[in-house]
Amino acid sequence: MKFKFFAVYLSRILPGIKEIVIHPQTLFITIKKEYLKEILDILKNDQSLRFKSLMDIWGVDYPDKNERFEVNYQLLSIYLNVRIVLRLTVEEFEGVDSVSSLFSSAGWLEREVWDMYGVFFFENTDLRRILTDYGFQGHPLRKDFPLSGFMEVRYDDSEKRVVYEPLEVSQEFRSFNFSSPWEKL
Repeated sequence: MKFKFFAVYLSRILPGIKEIVIHPQTLFITIKKEYLKEILDILKNDQSLRFKSLMDIWGVDYPDKNERFEVNYQLLSIYLNVRIVLRLTVEEFEGVDSVSSLFSSAGWLEREVWDMYGVFFFENTDLRRILTDYGFQGHPLRKDFPLSGFMEVRYDDSEKRVVYEPLEVSQEFRSFNFSSPWEKL
């Protein structure tokens, strides 16, 4: 019940809100990406809210949608004992403003979303690979990324080093018949 009043209050003070969804423990607020920094600044610095902790940033890939990626920001107000999630959508070759100037933890979290999904964050001063190798091609959490990857990595004992080679699939694709010969059709 308390979230309904809280949602109404936020809808009045925050610009660029598309939708608010109330769950038992969390509010999910879908916003326009142009208002991200302004909304986060209000949530952080408003003395009645005090969302001082950026807990996580994560991405979701919807390859069939026009705005393919969803970027989520989870915030915590210790003062109110409330968590909210801000959601925004981004097209494949667009970017999002970095919020590392507002939250120091955002730099690493944005790097992770960049590495895994390829969502670019403007004004992030250190947008490098964080979970994959520097020579890695592609972004592994995209739905169109091949399950086997593009490169094979192995240690070559004769050369005493790690070797990167193009992936070779040792057997062709097979179509399996999963019906049981003991069951009658």
